[in-house]
Order: sequence, then C-alpha cells, then structure tokens
Amino acid sequence: MDRRQEILEAAAKSFSLFGYKATTMDQVAKIANVGKGTIYTFFANKEDLFNAIVVKLINEMRAEADSVAVEGASFEKNAHARLMQMLKFRETHQLYAKLIDEEKELRTPAVKEVLETIEKEIVSYIKEKMEKVIAKGELKPCDTELVAYLLFKSYLALIVDWGKTHDDELAEKRIVELLSGTIFKSLLV
Repeated sequence: MDRRQEILEAAAKSFSLFGYKATTMDQVAKIANVGKGTIYTFFANKEDLFNAIVVKLINEMRAEADSVAVEGASFEKNAHARLMQMLKFRETHQLYAKLIDEEKELRTPAVKEVLETIEKEIVSYIKEKMEKVIAKGELKPCDTELVAYLLFKSYLALIVDWGKTHDDELAEKRIVELLSGTIFKSLLV
C-alpha cells in the first residue's frame, strides 16, 4: 500500500471515530505512523484530506448500489434495490453515520457541506439511471432531476424518518407497495 492510501485510511479511521471537528492532522499522522509533514506532501490541509475521503465514500456507495441491480430487471425493481442499498450504506457505514451525528449535534459547516454533496451525488446517480431507462423507452420522459430527488427523499422519509415519529417502522414490502402504486406507477410507460 502506498503512503497516500495509508494516510487516507488513517484519516478515515480518525474521522469515523472522532468526527470532522475533533480530528487533527497530528492524530492522522499518528494513526498512519507518518510525520505530519508527510501528510502535507499529499494534501494541502484537513479539508482536502476530508474531501478525498468523501469522494472515496461516494464511490463505495455507488458500487454497493450497482452491486444489487439485476441485469434485465425492471427500472422499478432495480431503483428500489439501489435506493435501499444506499440507505443501508448510509446507516451502517461508520464514517457516514458519524458525519450525520456530528451535523445533528454540532452543526459543523464543513460536515453540512459534505452531506449536501453526498445527497447531490445520490440524486445525480438516480438521475443517470433514469435517463438510461428513458432512452430505452421504459420510462416516460420527465424532469429526471426532480423525480430523482423525489424518489430519494421518499425513501429517506419512509425508511429513516418514519420510525422517529411513529411507534413502528414500515416494512420494506409496504414501502414497495406504496411507491409502486404512486411514484413508479406514474413513471412507467
């Protein structure tokens, strides 16, 4: 493994454990077992290092979402599988979960900005998938960015937010039925 990768892994570990605000370049250097100056040969500052980790996180999330898609399956089935996987990733990925907690508790501006970037990437990812299916004639033409946003926020609300204000969580089957009979029904040709 090269030095840059070692530094990225050490920084990801530090950000995951301590959050963005509490992570220092000294901590990263200690975890990576390098001098602090070595970090600066690859990254100008903590923000650059953090952004490199976030790019990696986004790529991992995209790869996980793509891994659950089934060749030849309908847009609806693959969209559901991909969105569920992205939300699972959001809840189980240690760094992502730490960022969400830090934004809620400390309102760190850099973390808020990164979470907004991740959300935009998710919407962009869904939009790309929709545009491919529209080109094949399987979906009605629509404002893909708005519909991608609507899909993401609908899944987020039903899976993450519903349980916060209700006594029970919604079963995945119920979510599929609800969205199939509403949003997806209006999109399919």
